[in-house]
Amino acid sequence: MSGRDILIVTGREVRALLDGAEGRIIDAVRRAYITHARHDSALPHSTFLTFPNNPHDRIIALPAYLGGGCNTAGVKWVASFPGNVARGVERASAVVVLNSMETGRPRVVLEGSLINAKRTAASAALAALTLHEPFVERVAVIGCGVINFEVVRFLLASFPALACVVAYDLDPRRSKRFAEQCRQLPNPPDVRTAEDVDAALGAAPLISLATTATVPHIADLSACEPGATILHVSLRDLSPEAILSATNVVDDVDHVLRAATSVHLAEQRTGHRDFIAGTLGDLLLGTLRLDDRESPAVFSPFGLGVLDVAVGSLVHDLARERGLGTVIGDFLPEPWDERVESPIAGHRTVHAGLNLQP
Repeated sequence: MSGRDILIVTGREVRALLDGAEGRIIDAVRRAYITHARHDSALPHSTFLTFPNNPHDRIIALPAYLGGGCNTAGVKWVASFPGNVARGVERASAVVVLNSMETGRPRVVLEGSLINAKRTAASAALAALTLHEPFVERVAVIGCGVINFEVVRFLLASFPALACVVAYDLDPRRSKRFAEQCRQLPNPPDVRTAEDVDAALGAAPLISLATTATVPHIADLSACEPGATILHVSLRDLSPEAILSATNVVDDVDHVLRAATSVHLAEQRTGHRDFIAGTLGDLLLGTLRLDDRESPAVFSPFGLGVLDVAVGSLVHDLARERGLGTVIGDFLPEPWDERVESPIAGHRTVHAGLNLQP
């Protein structure tokens, strides 16, 4: 590839590269969290594009730089349109763009919704491995969509004893479809459905919340088993009271305390953030320990752009190794002082600059 070319990697290709690579993805996410915890990253706040008179749909830009062995900058542009589910279309769609740190030029455009789902699930699995005991036989999932399906996939790869999944969704048809999908996984678990949220909370010591809820709908955690771990992936399911009753771990304190997340609401309720024990990166570095906890542990990940850069870089490396993707030649323009008139498909490229001749 020349400096003006760009590589395009489609969703079909991203899936081919990442399916079965759960261990490599979790390792990339682990290294990203550690690098971020060591302050070798740049992570502006995500930018939310919302629309007048439309509280449900949004598009988010997550720019990030990740140092360490990655040394890559990029951005994920991800849309969440919950109404797509009723249309038979995926709720989320996204692209990830990675830039050269030598020239700043974009070098690859990746289908991003699969990267988003995989990095989110890998983050949840890594939190489970860090916060929970290694022997897990049962997991409960609340919200039967693609994110929790990927969470189950990554938990199965992370916990060899995991044999049972209990699923709950407001729509029983989605629960049934979710169970059918899980049974098609390698070494499929036994999949059961719960009648309500409390039944799901009490069904397993490890619980994953991945819903489209925009306001809290779980008021307390008393239904949970002692020492339960809750992967609060969708961020807005738990009431402030539920958050304050738990041991709270996040991915980044400043990022997660915004946009009306459950922990943000808890901060507004209390006027402080002391209820957050620390970050997953702190736990991975060993600068934070959670010994002898009795309350449920809640992991609330805002979803950091450094994870998209890390997993996107893994996809880019694998695509180049395996010769996947399509190179678009001369995607970027030639230098302005070298441009000449060049007709393309009936159109004409005009010289840059002004013609000052009379």
